[in-house]
Amino acid sequence: MASNSLQETYSNELKVYVNQEKAAVDLLNSIGKLLFDKSIELVIFRNHLVDSNITEILRLHKYAAEVVNRPISVFDTADIARALYKMDLAPAKIDIGKLASEWFAERERVNSLEDFLEEKLGNFLSDGAAPLEPRDVVLYGFGRIGRLAARELIKQAGKGQQLRLRAIVLRSVDEKSLVKRAALLENDSVHGRFGGTIDVDHENQMIVANGQRVKFIEAKDPSEVDYTAHGINNALLIDNTGAFRDDKELGLHLKSNGISKVILTAPGKGIPNVVYGINHRDLHIEKENIFSAASCTTNAISPILKVVEDLYGVEKGHVETVHAYTNDQNLLDNMHKKERRGRSAAVNMVITETGAGKAVTKVIPSLSDKLTANAVRVPTPNGSLAIMHLQLNKETSVEEINNAIRNAALEGDLVNQIYYSINPEMVSNDIIGNECCAVFDSPATIVSPDKKSVVLYTWYDNEFGYTKQVIRLAKYVAKVRRNIYY
Repeated sequence: MASNSLQETYSNELKVYVNQEKAAVDLLNSIGKLLFDKSIELVIFRNHLVDSNITEILRLHKYAAEVVNRPISVFDTADIARALYKMDLAPAKIDIGKLASEWFAERERVNSLEDFLEEKLGNFLSDGAAPLEPRDVVLYGFGRIGRLAARELIKQAGKGQQLRLRAIVLRSVDEKSLVKRAALLENDSVHGRFGGTIDVDHENQMIVANGQRVKFIEAKDPSEVDYTAHGINNALLIDNTGAFRDDKELGLHLKSNGISKVILTAPGKGIPNVVYGINHRDLHIEKENIFSAASCTTNAISPILKVVEDLYGVEKGHVETVHAYTNDQNLLDNMHKKERRGRSAAVNMVITETGAGKAVTKVIPSLSDKLTANAVRVPTPNGSLAIMHLQLNKETSVEEINNAIRNAALEGDLVNQIYYSINPEMVSNDIIGNECCAVFDSPATIVSPDKKSVVLYTWYDNEFGYTKQVIRLAKYVAKVRRNIYY
């Protein structure tokens, strides 16, 4: 009898899981149709669903129950996605997890799912509004950040094409280097193979990526290019070379025909330094034309520090970053203009400086003169960790401060910036590819017996997580952001 009972339990649980898989297939079908037919992108509690498979869909529903504390059914999300497709919505990014959670809580008070969605998304209806006008983008430089930005821009082309990658500028372009650049875009030792097709058009010095033609332009001076000759107008230029850092140098880009706005992918002097989600609304995008997306470390620590400063007040603190090595270091021991960085990056931990402690005060002015910072470069190619030792003005506990950061990750202005992790086994490789610039490691939080001294651990993909912040800032500056329901 016991054997039969176990067999029946096994069969029933398997049947339930198979039905969930079928619902996930239904949801995936709607995700694709909404994206390509209506430029509606679905996420689930900020986690992207585009390009997901069945297992990932079900895993994200499990995440909703464990982290968000909002158990949602894949059957509900599948129903909601089908209903969304029938609505006449303008291009938007919609958190179907949030909608499903609200539907579960409120379904008794409304007549139907359709009425519920009309109520929640009434201001998203297109009503014959003009379609979103995409903005041309030029990448100046094609290193680690440049290639990831290219991948992301190409990937997002089906989402209403807010930003349209038109050209990439290099110091020199020839037939051999064009093939090499295409190969580096297609294959990446850290982030894997490009999700699509890339062909080289030698005659026109272009690559064709997923059907999008991108011109390669040779230039040794930022001001010497006439972009309008290539059909590029009113473009946003993203400078990821690191060669130009202040308003005067970056202003040379604006002397080129066809460029109207510039974003630097590094800390800048004499220009606004921005961490999207915190101080982007302070920008005067009509009057200002040059912006800095700050550094990867500044983007990683600022969201967490913002939450803590607002709720508790920071008396003082120290930030130590354990950072992956970069191209600035030597593969083997050799001369280097900076101390210690000349030693082999592949076999040494290297103490070096970071400007993130000062840079964060440009984003959160109330932290001025309260933070010190330093960095240790370690032998990993990507994936970094910021350790923040903070003295607070108010008492707290592990549960209280973790819950504060968890809430910020789920509601408010920082939902795209903070990922709240409950994984007690997390290591650096686990956060590679995470789209948030700050991956908060909640099991690692320490609060001292005095309840005012805390140690917070935040991981960050110093390449991809930062690139996503650059793209978010670019959309804001270019004024091509879609409606968002989070």
